[in-house]
Amino acid sequence: MIHFELVTLAGIVHKEKVFQVSLPTPDGLIAIYKDHAPLVSLTTNGVISVRREANHPDDMLEQYAINAGGVIEIANDTVRVLVDEADNSKDIDEKQAQAAYEHAKKLAAEAGDEESLEKAMNNLDRETVRLKLAELKRRKKR
Repeated sequence: MIHFELVTLAGIVHKEKVFQVSLPTPDGLIAIYKDHAPLVSLTTNGVISVRREANHPDDMLEQYAINAGGVIEIANDTVRVLVDEADNSKDIDEKQAQAAYEHAKKLAAEAGDEESLEKAMNNLDRETVRLKLAELKRRKKR
């Protein structure tokens, strides 16, 4: 087992002993198991997946949508992820996520200057990940 901590600006979101964690990094998705080599890396937009027990199927994964700007630290069977915000799949409604994604696309298309475009693209990235997570949640229910 590994000790996993997901920490946001609002505080600790997830903290427990788990079997495996998958994390999005600039070099791709990495899976962390017991005895993983020490590592410090950045996060990227994507989904964190947490498998509590070795025999838990994918439909029992705890999942979070995160945005870029975070840090991953792995040492001594502890995985600590620090990000600005993390949205649990349980808290994401697919219809609301789809509407927010469409709104973010519209804002990006209408951006009149570089600053507005950058903000709109960051928001679009966030909503893209949230929508992906909502779709994953729907597939798990089948």
